[in-house]
Amino acid sequence: MVWIAVVSAAAWGWLLLGQGFFWRTDVRLPPGRAPHVWPPVAVVVPARDEAGMLPLSLPSLLTQDYPGPFEVFLVDDGSTDGTGALARELGERYGGPRLTVTSPGEPPDGWTGKLWAVRHGMRLARGGAPRYLLLTDADIAHEPGSLRELVAAAETGGHDLVSLMARLRVASAWERLVVPAFVYFFAQLYPFRRVRRSGSRTAAAAGGCVLLRSAAAERAGVPEVIRHAVIDDVSLARAVKSTGGRIWLGLADRVHSVRPYPRLGDLWRMVARSAYCQLRYQPLLLVGTVAGLVVVYLVPPMAVVAGLWARPPSVAAALLGAFGWLVMTVTYVPVLRYYRQSLWLAPTLPFTALLYLLMTVDSAVRHHRGRGAVWKGRTYAGPGRAPRVAPEER
Repeated sequence: MVWIAVVSAAAWGWLLLGQGFFWRTDVRLPPGRAPHVWPPVAVVVPARDEAGMLPLSLPSLLTQDYPGPFEVFLVDDGSTDGTGALARELGERYGGPRLTVTSPGEPPDGWTGKLWAVRHGMRLARGGAPRYLLLTDADIAHEPGSLRELVAAAETGGHDLVSLMARLRVASAWERLVVPAFVYFFAQLYPFRRVRRSGSRTAAAAGGCVLLRSAAAERAGVPEVIRHAVIDDVSLARAVKSTGGRIWLGLADRVHSVRPYPRLGDLWRMVARSAYCQLRYQPLLLVGTVAGLVVVYLVPPMAVVAGLWARPPSVAAALLGAFGWLVMTVTYVPVLRYYRQSLWLAPTLPFTALLYLLMTVDSAVRHHRGRGAVWKGRTYAGPGRAPRVAPEER
C-alpha cells in the first residue's frame, strides 16, 4: 500500500504542476476589439427530437444583438416530435427572415447523423459567403451578446476556431455530484492552456459552441474528414489544428446548456455513450484507464483508511494518501466555485471518479454487445460504421 500510495502522490504532484494548470478556471473568452465591419456569420444548429429544448435555445439565437449580418440554419435530423414545425413557429415569433429550417434526410453509410446535418447546414450557409460559422447544439442558450463577443475575440486574436464549454445545468443532487466533475476531467484530459498553444499537439473543442472560420473549415476538409466521429468536437479541433489553424477553448460565462440530467441514469447514459469511443475502442486503453483512475483517485482515500486501521498503523501510507486526497480536493475547488456549488463536495471526488470508472466500463460492455454509442435512436457500433436505428434506445 505504501508503494502504491507513493505512485499516487507522485501522480498528483505532476497533475498539480505539470498538466497545464488544468484545474484553474480563469480561461475565459478574452475581450476583443470591435471590427470596423462586422463579418457575416451563419449559425448551424443540428437538431434531432429537440422540441423540448428549442423554446429555450432557438429564440436566444434569433434575438442576438450582433451588429453584422447573420443567418440561422436549423437542420432537422429526422425528428419525430415536431422539431421542424416548432422551429418554424419560433422563427415567425422571433424574427423569421433570418431562419431557415431544413432536413437532409437519413445519413449515408459512414456518417454520423449530427455531422450529416452539419454538412447540410454548412452547404446552405455558403450561399451567403459567411466568414464564420457558429456550430451550436439545440440545447444551448446564448445570452444576447454571445455572438458579438465570439466574433470579436476571433477577429482580434486571429483564431480559426473559438470554442466555449457551455455552463452545464446543475440543479438536481446527481447533477451537483457529477456535472462539475465532468468539466474537471475534461480539462484534465485537454488542458485549455495547451489547446490554445500553437506548438502543442493538444486539440479540443466543446461541441455546444464552436465559432469556426469558413476558410479554416475548407482547408481542413470539415466536416467530411471527420464524418464518422462520435466525439465530433475534439475531432473537429484536431482537424483544424493539424492544418495550421489557431484554436482557443475556454469556459463560458454567457452560454448555457438547458438540457436537464435530473437522474443518475440520465448522466450515466450521457457519459457511457461515448466513453469507450474516447479510448478508440481499445481494450488495452480501457485497462490502462481503469488502472489509472484507481491509482489516481481511489488509492488516496484507501491509503488513508488502510494506513490508520493497520496494526501497527502505517503512518507513511496514511500521509501519502492524505497528500493525494488533499491535492485532489484543492484542485477541484475552482470548478465547484465556477458552478457555485458547496465546497463540501470537493472531498467526494473519489466517489464521483468511481462512478465515471463504472460508466467507462459499461460503455465498453455496451460496445462489445453491439449497442455502441447510442444517441436519439441511433447506434454507432464503431469507427466508420453506419448508424443503426434502435427505437428501443430512444
